[in-house]
Amino acid sequence: MKIEMLSTGDEVLQGDIADTNAAWCGQELNDLGLSFSRRQTVADNLDDIVDALNQAAERSDWVLVNGGLGPTSDDLSADAAAKLVGKALTLNQRWLDKLQQWYTDQNVIMPESNIKQAMLPAGAELVDNPIGTACGFIVEHAGAKLLFTPGVPSEFKRMLKEQWFPMLKAAAPSAQGEVKRFYTFGLSESSLNDRFNDLVLPEGARLGYRSSRPSIEVKLFYPRQDEQFTQLSQHIRQELAENVFTEDQGNWALHIQQMMIAQGKKLVLAESCTGGMLAAELIAVAGSSAYLERGFVTYSNEAKQQSIGVAKETIEQFGAVSIETSQAMALGALQHSHADIALSITGIAGPEGGSEEKPVGTVCFTLAEGDCCISQQLLLSNRSRSVVRIMATAVAMDMLRRYLTNLPVAGDYQHLKRIASRN
Repeated sequence: MKIEMLSTGDEVLQGDIADTNAAWCGQELNDLGLSFSRRQTVADNLDDIVDALNQAAERSDWVLVNGGLGPTSDDLSADAAAKLVGKALTLNQRWLDKLQQWYTDQNVIMPESNIKQAMLPAGAELVDNPIGTACGFIVEHAGAKLLFTPGVPSEFKRMLKEQWFPMLKAAAPSAQGEVKRFYTFGLSESSLNDRFNDLVLPEGARLGYRSSRPSIEVKLFYPRQDEQFTQLSQHIRQELAENVFTEDQGNWALHIQQMMIAQGKKLVLAESCTGGMLAAELIAVAGSSAYLERGFVTYSNEAKQQSIGVAKETIEQFGAVSIETSQAMALGALQHSHADIALSITGIAGPEGGSEEKPVGTVCFTLAEGDCCISQQLLLSNRSRSVVRIMATAVAMDMLRRYLTNLPVAGDYQHLKRIASRN
């Protein structure tokens, strides 16, 4: 089955927005055992869109068209579809009724321009949009089916998940296989590739890698679920060992939440250079209040002293970025909360503030519970301010994951230099 994607919009071509819809869809198709044969982007020009649609239809079974279904004058996808198939745009009463009801429910009068979103090529098959005003639709041309979809990512993804992917599964059941995912931290993409370079895979099986800071996903694709697939998955898991953060679902925060709740523990955070990023990652998962007791963002030295009781003398003697200060932050956070475990982060995110002794990218971490206090100082060098903060957040989460699974809390990270550690 040949599938092509056509994205429309001047804003995409000009780089004002990134085409994340295409990237996401490519990954989802991969999991179905399918892939795009081509992807292209066309400007908001009617003739150019029609020409691109015609060429795509002549060489593909499905053409996925994204964008251009809004109510404004530069939304041209429905017009292009009508011109392509040689049919007039006609009012789809079913969608107009839904639009009017949607605005009534919002207690808002529907703008007249939204009527455009109910104008579809005659004979087009309506595709529902349960969360937006732009419906999708399907037309046929040159033996291909063309699915037109809204550009809003949440609407696009839901439409495909609920309506298009089931069509593809029904049309190409043999393409589907098994996918096993391992989300790793601490290994580089090149080292992962070297580790499995000599692995002999059975016919139809393949390994894939995807770097998505801060983790790298290792994917095993296999034609079917059988004993060989299970054994191969186990072998890969053993090779990756303690660097596997999660399997099959890549949500680190959800994994931590499940372990914290299962062990009946509460967590408190004390953040400096990450500025609440760690807390934001954890509370992005619903239900995090069941274990995340509170968090302190103590960016200044005064805040460290006043909010969590870090001694002024500790900061003056060792510096705000030191293992001693990170330990005082963690222990102080425990004393000022009702939590069982504390995580602290203090560092120099840059681009300024570093020194020869403590360059930009120096970050100190501490995990504390009861009499246990484990600290490490890492150098996240040659990275931007935002990347230092992202990586520091990831290291703290990995320390907690390791602690909860009885692994060495200070893991070995190939791409991060450990300056010191202390138990």
